[in-house]
Amino acid sequence: MKVQTKQTVYWTWLNEEGWPIYLAATTKGLCYVGSPDKPYEELSTWVQARYPDSTFIRDDEKMQVYVVELIEYLQGDRHSFSLPFDLQGTPFQLAVWDALCQVPYGQTQTYTHIADYIKKPSAVRAVGAAIGANPLLITVPCHRIIGKNGSLTGYRGGLEMKTKLLQLEQEQVPRQWS
Repeated sequence: MKVQTKQTVYWTWLNEEGWPIYLAATTKGLCYVGSPDKPYEELSTWVQARYPDSTFIRDDEKMQVYVVELIEYLQGDRHSFSLPFDLQGTPFQLAVWDALCQVPYGQTQTYTHIADYIKKPSAVRAVGAAIGANPLLITVPCHRIIGKNGSLTGYRGGLEMKTKLLQLEQEQVPRQWS
């Protein structure tokens, strides 16, 4: 993975209705969405590993555009994100993360489906690893990926967060009557 240098990374703290989350962005876009209730050190360690020579400052005003979209999503008022992302990863990771963004709101897919989508059907485990490395929880919707048998599987934010996000989305999707 390419390490970025000499940038400014801005961060803020979002605490919306039981979702205490750290966010970070560069001038290119959102680069990190943390797990609920994780300490500041998780964010600072992540930034230092990927942007070692960066200036790291809290700027609630600059981060407001990201906070607004995340709050709208968490309140059920937003189904997709228009904010820019600054994703840093290998070409394989970027392909997987792009595939995650193609999974529609309120729906789920399997790891196998994502591997097929990126035309790497034998790379299901590598897909799982790439999903686990997703730095943008919620906004790059890795919570929509489930096991082949329909079970919820690992999630950086924890299975409780994954369950809450899936329930939030399923409550907002119009029901089809047969």
